[in-house]
Amino acid sequence: MKYRHYIRKGIVLVCVCLALTACDDWLNVQPKSQIEDSELFKSETGFKEALSGVYSSMVSNGTYARELTYGAIGIMGQEWTTYPTYQYGPSYQHIVEYDYSTSASESMIASIWSTSYNSIANANNILKRIDAAQKLFTGNNYDIIKGEALALRAFLHFDLLRCFGVSYAVNPNMPAIPYCTDLTYRVFPQLTVKQVAEKVEADLLEAEKLLAVDPILTGEEVSELDDNGYLINRQVHLNYYAVKGLQARVYMWMQRYADAERCAETVIESNAFEWVDSDNMSNEIDLAFATEQLFALHNINLSTLSEACFNPKGGSQTFSISEGIWNDYYTDGGDIRYVCLGQAGTDGSNMQERYLKKYNPSGSEDRYYADKMPLIRLSEMYLIKTECEYRTGNANAYEAWNELRANRKESLLKSNPADFYDELIKEYRREFLGEGQLFFLYKRLNSAIVKGSIVDVIAEKAYTFPLPMSETDVAQRETNR
Repeated sequence: MKYRHYIRKGIVLVCVCLALTACDDWLNVQPKSQIEDSELFKSETGFKEALSGVYSSMVSNGTYARELTYGAIGIMGQEWTTYPTYQYGPSYQHIVEYDYSTSASESMIASIWSTSYNSIANANNILKRIDAAQKLFTGNNYDIIKGEALALRAFLHFDLLRCFGVSYAVNPNMPAIPYCTDLTYRVFPQLTVKQVAEKVEADLLEAEKLLAVDPILTGEEVSELDDNGYLINRQVHLNYYAVKGLQARVYMWMQRYADAERCAETVIESNAFEWVDSDNMSNEIDLAFATEQLFALHNINLSTLSEACFNPKGGSQTFSISEGIWNDYYTDGGDIRYVCLGQAGTDGSNMQERYLKKYNPSGSEDRYYADKMPLIRLSEMYLIKTECEYRTGNANAYEAWNELRANRKESLLKSNPADFYDELIKEYRREFLGEGQLFFLYKRLNSAIVKGSIVDVIAEKAYTFPLPMSETDVAQRETNR
């Protein structure tokens, strides 16, 4: 991987805060300018701005503001029946069939690659400079900022691995991607799936140690008077419990189920996250499960996204689900996700479509609920725990699953389902619609068919994106599929 695509003579693009006077000012970051490293990293504030820049760079249409949530990855999970197919803008008419050879597909895949490695480059710039500047930091900010930067590097590499590396179930020794750990022009070697996963694990273990001082773990109360409120709103940072949740996700990928269960239980037993209040969902205060989010991105353009992509009036940019398939998602009419998250089309031509309300603006004036795109949630920890217990032959594995179902007002299981994985996939469809996790579950399980498609995704090697042409031309990488 050549970083020359992302750095120019020591200048790294960072998203600078609009102001530094209150807690939310660290969230409402916008690309303002390019700052010389020599100036940016002369102060603790500069490191904070650089870290905010990494988070802000992830709010990109090429990654988590579209393609790695409801966009390309959602399309590949067959989550939508209607989606953009127009010429001037994102077109998914080929990627839905797992055809990665068209110019539209190649451009989309290249964007996921380049945008993610750009964010990694910025995280590495922080990590390259923070140890020498340790004396600049007050309180626990050195440990927390370094811990978050390491966790972000791991998070981004892991999602690249899930896109561009084969599943462990296929071949953990298959060549995958480079793991970039420095800000340099040199080419990083292409590592195997197993080697990348191990590097992700190592970064997360170091991040976990550093984040032992995280207020979300220690219980330290933080106000806006403390360091301008920098350590408030830990759910929109890769905090201690988000690291544990990510570890659980990574260990599931690595087929280390005991470790995955242990990490998931750490999150569950912390009681740091509350199940969504059903009244708050009914009143459209909390449709994105804000109280359950271990980690979310703060996207100040979320209302614009919702208006463009999930508008019940329809339009060329919208994503929707047919009424028949929407009803097929659910077995219980009282399920709060069924009741609250789908909106019928309002135009005569699309009244049989259902439009996701998860990203609609909150009906509350409380800023806690505003502009959050969930990336890791509490419910995933319960499903991981359930699956791990099922894999060990626990006849009561369904009990952890029932914790989720009860809080969704879904009928409870009385035993482990005979068709356990079919039911698990259905639960992921209901729970993580528009969040990008369903396709990766199919991939981890190495399912031959993604429901809604007739393509044999294993035979077509469709679970793995080909490396971008620019990468193979420049670095002469081995095949990753």
